[in-house]
Amino acid sequence: MKVLITGATGLVGNELVSLLLKNGIYINYLTTSEKKIQNEEKYKGFLWNPEKGDIDFNCIDDVDVVIHLAGASISKRWTQKYKEEILESRVLSTQLLYTLLKGTDNKVHQFICASATGIYPSSLEAVYSEESPERDHSFLGTVVQKWEEAADQISRLDIRVAKIRTGLVLSGKGGVLKELAGPVKFGLGAAFGSGKQIQSWINLRDLAGIYVYALKNELEGAYNAVAPYPVSQSALVKTIAKVLDKPYFMPNIPQFAMQLALGEMSTLLFDSQNVSAKKIIGEGYQFKYLSLEKAIEHELK
Repeated sequence: MKVLITGATGLVGNELVSLLLKNGIYINYLTTSEKKIQNEEKYKGFLWNPEKGDIDFNCIDDVDVVIHLAGASISKRWTQKYKEEILESRVLSTQLLYTLLKGTDNKVHQFICASATGIYPSSLEAVYSEESPERDHSFLGTVVQKWEEAADQISRLDIRVAKIRTGLVLSGKGGVLKELAGPVKFGLGAAFGSGKQIQSWINLRDLAGIYVYALKNELEGAYNAVAPYPVSQSALVKTIAKVLDKPYFMPNIPQFAMQLALGEMSTLLFDSQNVSAKKIIGEGYQFKYLSLEKAIEHELK
């Protein structure tokens, strides 16, 4: 089997590439950087530029499945210009892949697209499943909806589309866990706002595992990629402190302070989404990390 991946050199992409190669799957990947091009038997790079609509059509040769992870990081201050980049990097890249698949003779039968639990509104009470009709109308919620709409267009080509709605990814290599662990290491760990907001988390290994499971079992539709036991934001920071054997006594950081520091992006710290993992479990996926403490321990020790 051969897979075409976008975002192969990112945090999730690196983990997924490693797992796919271990499973004997050949990889073509798209990159915007000539320096990142490799040409090995099982791992070949091809250039693309979604902003300009450029793509090397050879990337789709003998490919069975496309996995689309690419998108500008949301962990950077949201100026108006950067907000446009966040949206366009996801929508334009997906539209370019649609053009590629529509305009070439290929054997692709499945398209697996990254998505996010940010599609659901912030709530301290609701529990969201893939069938929940509620949608978040904030900037990030709108981005995710437009991203999924672009991915759904690909189903018109008689290709199965799976959307992996990802929660808070826990990895010691980067992302939110590394950022939260920084102050904790100095005994300065603190929750944000009330600390009651629900964090639906997933270990990086399980996230990569879900992508491979979706590929092997030809899943279709939306799937929440979150561990079965979400926690409060306060419990998350306390668990990091426990794993690192550091004190946890600092007062919670008020929302206005983070709004001053981060601007609109601060909503990432205060949104609450309790997201259900029942659907992916029902498909037969078995989580490696059900315990938050063990998931953090594995990443930080």
